[in-house]
Amino acid sequence: MHIIDGRKIKDKILSDIKKEVKNLPFVPVFSDVLVGNDPSSMQYVKMKARTAESLGIKFHSADFPSSITTEELVKEISILNKIENMCGIIVQLPLPESIDKKSVLDAIDPKLDVDCLGRIASEKFYKGEKCPGFPAALACIYLLDSLNIDLSKKGFVVLGQGELVGKPVTALLRKRGLSIQTVDKNTKDKEKIIKGADVIISGMGSGRYITGEMIRDGVIIIDAGTSESEGSIVGDVDMQSVKDKAGFISPVPGGVGPVTVAMLFKNVLEVAKSFAKA
Repeated sequence: MHIIDGRKIKDKILSDIKKEVKNLPFVPVFSDVLVGNDPSSMQYVKMKARTAESLGIKFHSADFPSSITTEELVKEISILNKIENMCGIIVQLPLPESIDKKSVLDAIDPKLDVDCLGRIASEKFYKGEKCPGFPAALACIYLLDSLNIDLSKKGFVVLGQGELVGKPVTALLRKRGLSIQTVDKNTKDKEKIIKGADVIISGMGSGRYITGEMIRDGVIIIDAGTSESEGSIVGDVDMQSVKDKAGFISPVPGGVGPVTVAMLFKNVLEVAKSFAKA
């Protein structure tokens, strides 16, 4: 079994981004909106701030108390939209329950929606129009492409149809004309479909669901699922169980996650390049 090292791949992508940022005629700005003081959300924002600064991208801090209303937050985002050289805005999720997530995400200027979670950016993506795209889905495809394997005759199974991974990954694979089956909780003959797959991309968030007896020999697995088990983060795949059967696998942690961050900043760079051309 070959482990697909997401951290190594991330480092290479970020190194390329850094070089391109240096060549821009301006310093791009990126903002990650944080509401409240959830420790893991705060940690993620700090990590993205550090990554941005290491690439030569200015991080614009946008922290608000959990008491902020939806209307106030929408107004704050409209201010962020107008900041000079702003090239990407995301909202750190989850938001407090008192806030209307949809209104907040839709308030981000679609051109700056580097997470692709607002309605307009998302619609553009599914119509195949030029837009940043969903970072986690882009990361799954990037990991597959990094293997330099001819995928054109492979049978794909995508587990889960969530908005961050399953649904957009399916759209990206279909765009390439690949043969795909999707599996969700209502699918009949799940096990048979999974067993027949040459490539599995899983974003279910069902800890260690996929075991060795469920897969065929040599299968490629991109594990984009995360859930908590006994205080640690695990993927959808039981690594111990599949290690003698899988051909390639992206681990959790250390696979899709790091590359998702790299894809986010690749989106920021693409926005900056489009502004530089304008």
